Amino acid sequence: MKPSLILTFSLCALLAFPAGAKPVSQQGRSCHLPGSEEALRCVTVPLPLDYAKPAGPTLKLHVTVAPAFREAARPDPLFILAGGPGQAGTDVLVLLNHSFRRVRATRDIVVIDQRGTGLSDKLDCPAIANEETMPAAEQEQAARNCIAAVKRPFSAYGTASAARDIEQVRLALGYDTINLWGASYGTRLAQHYARAYPAKVRALILDGVVAPDQVIPAGGRDAAAALELVFSDCAANPACQLAYPALRQEYAAVAARVASGAVELELPDPRTARAVKVQMNSERFLGTVHGILYSAADTRRLPFLIHSAYAGRWQPFVARRNAAGDFSSEGPVAQLLHLAVVCAEDVPRLTPALRKDDDSPLTAALTTRITSLCALLNVVPAAPQASTAIKAPVLMLSGENDPVTPPRRARAAGELMARAQHLTVAHVGHGISQLGCSPRLLREFLDKPEQQVDAACLKEIPAPTFQLGSAGPQP
Repeated sequence: MKPSLILTFSLCALLAFPAGAKPVSQQGRSCHLPGSEEALRCVTVPLPLDYAKPAGPTLKLHVTVAPAFREAARPDPLFILAGGPGQAGTDVLVLLNHSFRRVRATRDIVVIDQRGTGLSDKLDCPAIANEETMPAAEQEQAARNCIAAVKRPFSAYGTASAARDIEQVRLALGYDTINLWGASYGTRLAQHYARAYPAKVRALILDGVVAPDQVIPAGGRDAAAALELVFSDCAANPACQLAYPALRQEYAAVAARVASGAVELELPDPRTARAVKVQMNSERFLGTVHGILYSAADTRRLPFLIHSAYAGRWQPFVARRNAAGDFSSEGPVAQLLHLAVVCAEDVPRLTPALRKDDDSPLTAALTTRITSLCALLNVVPAAPQASTAIKAPVLMLSGENDPVTPPRRARAAGELMARAQHLTVAHVGHGISQLGCSPRLLREFLDKPEQQVDAACLKEIPAPTFQLGSAGPQP
């Protein structure tokens, strides 16, 4: 993932750092963060909380820099923009040792905790004990209480402000031009920055591409298509078809049973082993199914989970749901930052016609809940950015089974890009950069962004095997 160019240290310093700026290796402080075994550089960049009020309150933006391994580093770093909205850059530092290790051979990696996330004044609600067993009405009230208690100008946390933050980080670290890697919502932020500061962008890598016209809560059509692929893939696999010959019907029966309110469970608490009562409502059931669809490996477990629930054995499904909570390997999304962005930029575009066209039980409850909470935030609808063409070279990556940013979203975004390559991977969900030969392709693209990437190796990424029983997936 790292391009190699032999430059003298003095030339690199002249290109990368304006007069008076310290090299990145000398900026900030040495720091050890979760997800990285080595010491990195942590830089704090003070910024206005509201750019319209530069003399008003400020925030401290956290930036993590992984300096290039080679001393003769190239002058244009790779900036990492996480997803969500609400995920912090420090939540994805684990990618430094895999997805970005090749890139880092000759380029600095700059990881930003977007304002309102991670170590950049996280905008979130406190964790609630036993949230997974709490009745839906109590969950809703807890969210409302949290919003009412947080006294922040939510309108200051949108994508436009985050893009201006990136520019301030570039200036603070002394770089001339930069490359951007964005995942999911990070692709929206990367595109916004590229349109706002076109002269400062050398190349972009967009993994799980959000189209400019995409409304984040309106994902029912894409989610339903991804679920249908699970059903059809199982039907086409002899072992899966033999194990679950009526998978669609079982899923429909379980969903209907849950919707009727007839599923009251008493299961051991995963922390204490004490018996607790859980009401499996539609939002919990469908939300868990939707979350499973993000991961290719998880989707191959879904038939087993559905079949088990159909037979009345809910333990595997509930265990998977808990795994997405406080047992998650990634840091939790900043909920209020997520709402601040979506309520200003997406919900105002969620028209009745779009709701009708995108109707799906998989996302309906979430969409309703978000729009209800948005009324409490009272954010001003964000002015749309002009959809000018992005002239910098772009590499777009899509998983064919992605339930939120499938290939059709990248194709729509590509219509506004002058030099875009689009790579798709079969049997894969949300996120490509960490799979197979992708780390090598990221570096090859950044080395020579004007050249076509040879992506034949992506076809070698195997489809995960289906889980046919409690022992786990087939070998």
